[in-house]
Amino acid sequence: MADYNTTGECGYNPEKGNLEWGYDQGVEWGLLFPQANGEYQSPINLNSREALYDPVLLEVKLEPSYAVCRDSEVINDGRTVHVLPKSKSGYTLTPTTPVVTGGPLPRQQEFQLHEVCFHWGRENQRGSEHTVNFKAFPMELHLIHWNSTVYSNIDEALGRRQGIVIIALFVKIGQEHLGLRALTDILPDLQYKGKTKTIHFFNPNTLLPDPLLRDYWVYEGSLTMPPCSENVTWILYRYPLTVSQQQMDEFRRLRTHRKGEEPVEGSDSLLGDNFRPTQPLSDRVVRAAFR
Repeated sequence: MADYNTTGECGYNPEKGNLEWGYDQGVEWGLLFPQANGEYQSPINLNSREALYDPVLLEVKLEPSYAVCRDSEVINDGRTVHVLPKSKSGYTLTPTTPVVTGGPLPRQQEFQLHEVCFHWGRENQRGSEHTVNFKAFPMELHLIHWNSTVYSNIDEALGRRQGIVIIALFVKIGQEHLGLRALTDILPDLQYKGKTKTIHFFNPNTLLPDPLLRDYWVYEGSLTMPPCSENVTWILYRYPLTVSQQQMDEFRRLRTHRKGEEPVEGSDSLLGDNFRPTQPLSDRVVRAAFR
């Protein structure tokens, strides 16, 4: 099991610029990352009554085309858990490369799945980054994609027009989620920051709701982790996934410090509450693909 060089969302590495950040000082992100001061930041509160029904979203079905990913790397970077799917040919597009098309996305353009990451609370009453009518969920997962039709890699797409798409799903407590077992079963091996492990069978399709429960909201926002780049299209499914309390607890056992190191003074070093507070909606409109 290797140690991993800490990254932020979309593979961004703040340590390259010697910029450390954490969720305990989220209000100060704008001092280190100017983009965090933008007017179109994420997450937001989704007010279901104010969302605008847009039938145009239904003209072309939103189509996540995911295949089983072999040898995906799972990482505890001290801030969240990342799953990096890999195809047999690396990150080169193949007929089985996981992509999403349709819905609010530009026609004839594909957005390739780059990673899956998770945000959760220390208690079940909080954890999601977005809220719905000011209600939070215990967890929110993000499937982060980049425009592989227009750009050559995710770094080039970051912050660019129609460059990044994030599909978000809320998570509630209930029955065990069988599709997440491949991940939650190996979380004890990733207890400490910097630990990585390869899982040989990961199917992103299992992270999606039933095809009959794929109503969604869409709006334009930003990454929710530094550098908080904007020009991100957010697609948030209305209906949450369900995980067991035991699966949720496996995430909460993870640590924010490296093995052998002392935790920060005054901290229990448990990884959790890794969500950014909701940001002002400003003049943005949240659209809905359902009435």
